[in-house]
Amino acid sequence: MARPDKAAAVAELADQFRSSNAAVLTEYRGLTVAQLKTLRRSLGENAQYAVVKNTLTKIAANEAGITSLDDQFTGPTAVAFITGDPVESAKGLRDFAKENPNLIIKGGVLDGKALSADEIKKLADLESREVLLSKLAGAFKGKQSQAAQLFQALPSKFVRTADALRVKLAEQGGAE
Repeated sequence: MARPDKAAAVAELADQFRSSNAAVLTEYRGLTVAQLKTLRRSLGENAQYAVVKNTLTKIAANEAGITSLDDQFTGPTAVAFITGDPVESAKGLRDFAKENPNLIIKGGVLDGKALSADEIKKLADLESREVLLSKLAGAFKGKQSQAAQLFQALPSKFVRTADALRVKLAEQGGAE
C-alpha cells in the first residue's frame, strides 16, 4: 500500500473495528443521500454508519483480527460500527430495511463472532438491555418476596401448631 492516504484510511477503519462492540455490513445500492441520512439517525447515538471501499475495509478488518467477513466485501458496502447496545442498532437497521428494500443486511460481527443476516435480525428481535435488566430485577424481587413469605410462614405455623396442641392438652386435662 503505497499511498499514505490509503494507509491512514485503513488504520482508521481498523481502529473502528477494534473499538466497536459490533459491526454490521450492508449493501446500500439505490438509496438516496436523504435516505442514508435517515438511516444514520435510526441507528441511534452509539453507532456510526460509514460508506467504505471494499478493498481497504477488508484489509482493515483483517488487521483488526476479523477474517470472517472477507467474502461479504462485494458491491457497494457500508458498515455500521456499533459501540453501544447492538440490539438498538440492529433494530434500526431491520426497521429501515423493511421500509427501504434497497438496504440489504449482509452480515456482521459481534464481539469477534461472525453473524449472518438472519442472526442480526434475531438480535433485533431481542428486547433492549434496559428492559431485560428490569425484568431480571423484577424476577429477583419476586423470588425474594416468596422467600420472605416462606420464612415468615414457618414460625407462624409453629405458633399455631403449638397453640392447637396446648388447647388439645387443656381439653384432655379438663376431661379426665
